Amino acid sequence: MAEPGFWDDPQRAQEVVSELKEHKEWVEAFEELEGKCRDLEELAKLVDEEDAGELEGELRALEEEIRSLELRRMLSGEDDPKDALLTIHPGAGGTESMDWAEMLLRMYVRWIERKGFRGEVIDLQPGEEAGIKSATVEVKGPYAYGHLKAESGVHRLVRISPFDANHRRHTSFAAVFVYPEVDEDLKVEIRPEDVEVDTFHASGPGGQNVNKVETGVRITHIPTGITVQCQSERSQYQNRMNAMKMLKARLYQYYKEQEQKKREELESSKKRIEWGNQIRSYVLHPYKLVKDLRTGAETSDVERVLDGDIDQFIRAYLSSQVGEK
Repeated sequence: MAEPGFWDDPQRAQEVVSELKEHKEWVEAFEELEGKCRDLEELAKLVDEEDAGELEGELRALEEEIRSLELRRMLSGEDDPKDALLTIHPGAGGTESMDWAEMLLRMYVRWIERKGFRGEVIDLQPGEEAGIKSATVEVKGPYAYGHLKAESGVHRLVRISPFDANHRRHTSFAAVFVYPEVDEDLKVEIRPEDVEVDTFHASGPGGQNVNKVETGVRITHIPTGITVQCQSERSQYQNRMNAMKMLKARLYQYYKEQEQKKREELESSKKRIEWGNQIRSYVLHPYKLVKDLRTGAETSDVERVLDGDIDQFIRAYLSSQVGEK
């Protein structure tokens, strides 16, 4: 950086500085863990049996730090450090699937809280009787997309239906899509003539303004057919801004996928997100089990998973992707 002419190209210079910072963070994190390992090794030589419990606690904490660093190593994709947009859509099945979609929304909101991320539901369409027709959550935090990309796919629920008077077992599906949020300075061209903007009366909470003014906004990108909508805010302007943010992220992901298809042939292992191609099953009856069908990771503690404890599935997925690479 001290070399003459280094800052003549500010953009390239900033890229080098960012890369250097990233390498420095890795080295510092490794050296810190290495130091803690040495300290625990020395402590183990000194403690007696009465203090062994304290040593075990320190060891568990160190193991968790190592796992966190391993997870960070897996998050090396170009978009992994970015914030994320997570959307949930119920499958066929009416109220059953809409209720399942709302259960998934709660699961992810709880996970966001557990991770210390910031989450905001920027669009929510409630179902007529129960559940939701769709939801979009903006998730802000380091490597939010890197974590949540593991959740893209169809999620299947098996349970005794609370909506069935005969208490029969039902199977419900809901799809989760995750997109990296596009930086404001990233160039994703959206020409005015390529979009169609509709406004509508928003449903749900919001006071009299919602009923009298068309605050909901729906934007269709004509060349790709991608449609987004937002109605969670009370002002049409804010809903339009949020909808454009969603469209920009969707287009970024769309164009990225198109480029990838041009560069390589469609791999046999690559799965599309479609009904019947579920990535995870949640069984509440006749037994309790959550199983990820891609990695084989499973647990019988369904309640804990639905309360947001999904890290074991995220880790297993990321590990499998590293193994494939």
